[in-house]
Amino acid sequence: MKKIFFAIAVAAAFSWIPAAGQSKSFKLGQWTEIESSILKELNRSYVDSLPIDRIMRTGIDAMLENLDPYTIYIPEEENEDLQMMLSKTYGGIGAIIYKEKDGNVVINEPYYGSPAWKSGLKCGDEIVAIDGQPTKGLETAESSDRMKGKPGTTVNFRVLKGGSGDTVDVAIVRERIHIPDVEYVGMLDDTTGYIKQIGFTEKVTDDVKAGYFKLKDAGMKRLVLDLRGNGGGLMNEAIGIVSLFVPKGSLVVSAKGNTPESVREYRTTTEPVDTLIPLIVMVDSGSASSSEIVAGAIQDLDRGTIIGKRTFGKGLVQTVRPIAYNGQLKVTTAKYYTPSGRCVQAIDYSHRNEDGSVGHIPDSLTHEFKTLKGRTVKDGGGITPDIEIESPSYSRLVYSLVFGGIIDKYVIRYAKQHDSIPALDDFHLTDEEFEDFIKFAETQEFDYRSEAETLFDRMKEELEKDGLSDSMSDELSALEKAVKLGKEEFIRLKKDEIIPFIEEEIAVRYYYQEAGIKVRLRYDTQLEKALKADVMKVTE
Repeated sequence: MKKIFFAIAVAAAFSWIPAAGQSKSFKLGQWTEIESSILKELNRSYVDSLPIDRIMRTGIDAMLENLDPYTIYIPEEENEDLQMMLSKTYGGIGAIIYKEKDGNVVINEPYYGSPAWKSGLKCGDEIVAIDGQPTKGLETAESSDRMKGKPGTTVNFRVLKGGSGDTVDVAIVRERIHIPDVEYVGMLDDTTGYIKQIGFTEKVTDDVKAGYFKLKDAGMKRLVLDLRGNGGGLMNEAIGIVSLFVPKGSLVVSAKGNTPESVREYRTTTEPVDTLIPLIVMVDSGSASSSEIVAGAIQDLDRGTIIGKRTFGKGLVQTVRPIAYNGQLKVTTAKYYTPSGRCVQAIDYSHRNEDGSVGHIPDSLTHEFKTLKGRTVKDGGGITPDIEIESPSYSRLVYSLVFGGIIDKYVIRYAKQHDSIPALDDFHLTDEEFEDFIKFAETQEFDYRSEAETLFDRMKEELEKDGLSDSMSDELSALEKAVKLGKEEFIRLKKDEIIPFIEEEIAVRYYYQEAGIKVRLRYDTQLEKALKADVMKVTE
């Protein structure tokens, strides 16, 4: 071994350039050999049988986590998940399910036009058995896997109907289910068209284009493209979206990696559909990756107005590479830059706000760039909107009701008890129905503490650790009494926050996915303010 190190040292003394390449190769070979030696020794000497699959997968995942959050290993058995991520398609019946640990599978939300919908499955129907296998005792993921399968194959259900209580056998032929990235297309008023886009999977550009022409035929004079909460996807689809609204040949994004072949410019290659229509792009802290490519290009080319909150700050390009045994490596190969030269990637992606968005960036760490018309924009992380409007904020209670499944469970019960609801434009949750929700929520287990109460509980724990709680017992008792709210009292206090979520979920169960967006738009104060903003001053 000493001879090897001596030889490397001598080579470095005579030729620096070969030494650099030799050192890189040597380090890789060295650690590969070390890893192999450790595994062989463990296999030979370890006291128990070696769980080789588990420890190797753990090691690979830990290794990749040290690079960035987006470089991941995808083994052969997870390739279908990769395809779902890229195209949002799968073989199945087309329904969202709900399942409690010891209960049956419950149909929560069938997709309109899906095999589940065609077979008459509705919200509240319980699947007792799948191909003769009882669903009680199955995990949610296992139940879902049994329902999925190759399009054209049949899956047999034993179903307890939610409305009548009858038990029936239902055979459903699976189809290729596609979850569209264009969630809604409609007119907000006589002249304003609106497209809600939730992803950038294959062919979404075609859907946005079709949506544009539909709105144009309806009298659209300006367009809102809503990318709030859109976590991104395929770069070529982002380029396609921009190409609809800017001249052919326009620079949309450039990518720069550590190899010459990774440095590329991406320009529009097709004729646009409209380069003049006023365009508003809505973004927030959940708008990432391809959403930021679109927002950055529209902003830098002065083609439209970006409104909302600063975007997530993911400016890393991933490429999927095939590896041994039919696995895939989704690897970060470059950073992308907007037409003005800004890198959207957050300066430090390991330290973010609680919602994952970019934290505060000192001006000293940012750089100025110019748009096509000479406006100043900055880098440092994400796209800063031309017009900033606060996103709606929700109490801790609302998050607990939504993510804890309390509203879902209530709506499933509601669907079992109501054959129909009024037409969507006339539908609103009544006071009596909200009282019914309160009674239901009181029977459910969930964390209903306010943010103030959670802070109090943490403070009390720290005071106990420091030995100060006894001397402050009277003060603590008074403060605890002030901040603690009963479950019913707190739900009543947050009625205006809670009702929109209940109405949206009920609307979806009777009038399907598009109806949920229409209800959400009723309460979208951020969008309402955006429509009133003077966007002409921004891009002039």
